[in-house]
Order: sequence, then C-alpha cells, then structure tokens
Amino acid sequence: MLTDVKDLLADFLARGLLSDLLSIGGFILALLLVARLMSEKKAPANTFAWLLIIILLPYVGVPLYLIFGGRKLQRLVAQKSRLTPKLPGPPATASAFAKSPVAHAIMSSGAGAPVAANRLELLATGEETYAALERQIRAARHTIHISTFILGRDETGRRLVSLLAERARAGVQVRLLLDAVGCMFVRRGFHAALREAGGEVVKFMRVLPFTSRGSANLRNHRKIAVFDHATAIIGGHNLADEYMGPRPNPKRWRDLGALIEGPAATLLNEVFIADWCFASRQSPATIRPGPAPATAADRGGAELQVVASGPDVPGDPLYEGIISMIQEAEQSIWIVTPYFIPDDVLLRSLIVKARAGRAVTLIVPEHSNHPVTDFARRHYVRELCAAGGRVLLFRPGMMHSKAIIVDDRIGLLGSANFDLRSLFVNFEIGVVVYTAADVQAMKAWATAQAASCREWVNRAKRPHRLWTGMLEDFSRLLAPLL
Repeated sequence: MLTDVKDLLADFLARGLLSDLLSIGGFILALLLVARLMSEKKAPANTFAWLLIIILLPYVGVPLYLIFGGRKLQRLVAQKSRLTPKLPGPPATASAFAKSPVAHAIMSSGAGAPVAANRLELLATGEETYAALERQIRAARHTIHISTFILGRDETGRRLVSLLAERARAGVQVRLLLDAVGCMFVRRGFHAALREAGGEVVKFMRVLPFTSRGSANLRNHRKIAVFDHATAIIGGHNLADEYMGPRPNPKRWRDLGALIEGPAATLLNEVFIADWCFASRQSPATIRPGPAPATAADRGGAELQVVASGPDVPGDPLYEGIISMIQEAEQSIWIVTPYFIPDDVLLRSLIVKARAGRAVTLIVPEHSNHPVTDFARRHYVRELCAAGGRVLLFRPGMMHSKAIIVDDRIGLLGSANFDLRSLFVNFEIGVVVYTAADVQAMKAWATAQAASCREWVNRAKRPHRLWTGMLEDFSRLLAPLL
C-alpha cells in the first residue's frame, strides 16, 4: 500500500514538474517570438494580429507563427538571388515613361525600368486565354516556360499536360514550375507523360518536409508562360477549368490576362528563370543557351514595365507602385480584385482621393470563393463608400481578375490581389501599362464588367445582427493573416 502511494506521489510530481516546464518553455518561446515580431518590418495591422493570436492562444499562435510567420526571410534571400531582371540580349528601346512618377517609384523600390517596342493583347475570357495558350504552345520552336499556382486535375489540366508532352517529344524544351501548396494534390503520375517525353516539372518550395522556416507561407503566386524568349502570357489565370478551357463553362470565373510580345516578355522570362533555378537548383547558364532572345525587333508601340514582387525583391515595388498610381490620379481610379483587404495607407489614399472628387470605383465579387475575406472587406468597403467611392458587386459568379486603371493613362494587371498577402508575402508578378490605347482597352473591359454588377448599399451594422458584426470584426482582425 505504501509503495502504491509513493508511486502515485512520484507520478504526480513528475507530471506537475513536466507541465510547469512546458508552460515556462512555452512562455519563454512566446516572448522570444513577440520580440522578433516587433523587430520585423511588418505592417502594423499584421503585427497586431500576430501579437493577439500569440498572446491569447499561445498553443495555437506559436506553432502557426513558426510555420507561417516569415516574410522576407534572410535565409531564403541568401538562397534565392535578388531578382533584378535584365535583358540578356541587346538593350531594349528606351521608354518615354521611364521618368514618370509612377515608374520612378517602382524602380526605386527594386524593379526595372519600363521598356518600349512591345505588343499587348488583352485576354478577357477563359476561352480566349486558353486559345492563346494552346496556340503559343503549338507554335513554340525552342522553349516553353510555364509557372502556375494551380494545375487542375481536370480536363483543362490534362489537355495542357498532354499538349506540353507532345511539344517536348518534338524537341521543344518544356519547363513547368508548380507551386507546392497550390498543386499539393497533383501527384507525379499526373504529369508523368510530360517528364517521360523529356520535359521538366519542378515544385516551388516544397512544404513537406519544410525547406526553410516559413516556407509554407511563402507561395509562388506568379502566373507566367513564356515561349521562345519573346512571347508571354500573364494574368490571374491558373491552369484549371475554373479559370480557362477550350469551351465555355457557366461556372468559369471571370479573369483577365494579356499576351505580350517584345522585350517585356523577355524580362518575364528572366523572372521565370530565377524562380526555376531556385526551385530546381539548376544554374541559369544551363537554361539560357540556345537561340538568342528575339528582342531587337519592334513588336509594337506598347510601353510596359515588368514588376516582380516578393521575398526575392529588395523592396515592395507593386505596393509602392499602386500607392503612387493612386496618388497621381487626377480624374478616376478603377480597381478590380477578388479580395479587397488593403492596409491603412492604401485605404486612406483611396479615401482621400474619393473625398477630393476623384471617381473611385471598386469591383469585387458579390460572393468570393473565400467567405471570410468577404466579411473582412466589409469595414474597408463601408469606409470607401462613406468617402464617396463606388463599390460594385459582380454577380454572375466569381470575379478573379486583378486590374487597376488610373485616368485612362496608366494600368496595372498581373497576379496580385488587392490584399496584404499578395502585396507583402507572396511571390507576385505585374505589368504596368503606360500606352494610352492599351490602358483605354483595359478601361473598356472594366466598364463592361460593371454592367454585370449591382452597387453596394452602405448600411450600418444592425444591432439585432450582433453575431454578423462580431464575425465581421473578427475577420477584419485576422485579415492581415489571410
């Protein structure tokens, strides 16, 4: 009996001591993370959101921060060379817009200068984008470089993999870069035919096992397809039925892309090469040999600026470029985005412009594919409407397009959403358009989308819908982490 009591007492002391040690260790780790968090150059809202979850729910917040909290990680930056894409061939024709305030702000934050002599063609539907992609894949003679966040295990994904395999068997060098999270459920067997035909498939920053601290958070959201060095397709389209396909689909999301020919396409190829070499551990010298990039010929009159953003870029050129575009607006600002979660600077800039009499129009989906972001955006939308901005809710389905048009004289399109994750965390790609005719084409496209929208009615939160207000406030609190 005495032995049993001693065993119980020893067990109790051991368990109590272990529990105390775990609590003390967790408290110390939380303090260290809070200190690190305060020293990082995060947006205040982002810092506050992480502080809240670490302090109130340490058993949840600490492991989440260890996995997802990184932004511009020094270890990653050391492994992935700083991205400053330059033309490998002859110098591009100088752009007349290189000294404009927007171009200068973007260049000062780490991006290159605008280049002239390009041709730009908007791709306004998923069918147009798929047709352009298939046409360019079939026409490619030397290289096909494609980077995507999602490769669908559906008809579109299967058709494209089969077509890429066909071109690889014909001697074209095909490289397909997939994001490890976006393509988490795409097994090797799905693209085995492409690899067996001589093509290469690599996943960007695998999650299991973790390649580095924060690797699960840093996703390659860039969508780039480059053919023979000098023709490219960019935009918000992933390679899946929801985004594109050979036939109309009533459930297909509304997206915007562009086909680009000329020096800007070669710069997009340089962005792809940097991402590919980081993920594959190959040398850029093994990627570039072959026919010289055809950038010398004048492809058209489009003046374009390629803007890559992410942990591999010294500053935040997309973010600062958007701020500069808003500040330079003299007449109108159009923003089309699936998710509207700006930081305080972006929101205040839009509010000031709206109050100053500029026509600020925001198009978002009535119901996006992430309901929590719909709750999170309500505060920002109300503030913008109260200042005189107009918010339009796209009703036919999911609006996945990303575009900004200012004064019919400057536009931005690409992969980045108007939210904190795209502007501060993800690897993103954008193209700033300076040519009036191309910007006006973007404006005409945005105006056409407005015809399928209903206007947001700015109502205050109703007292009897307390739970809705609480959910909205909680979503907005966590918005920097979404």
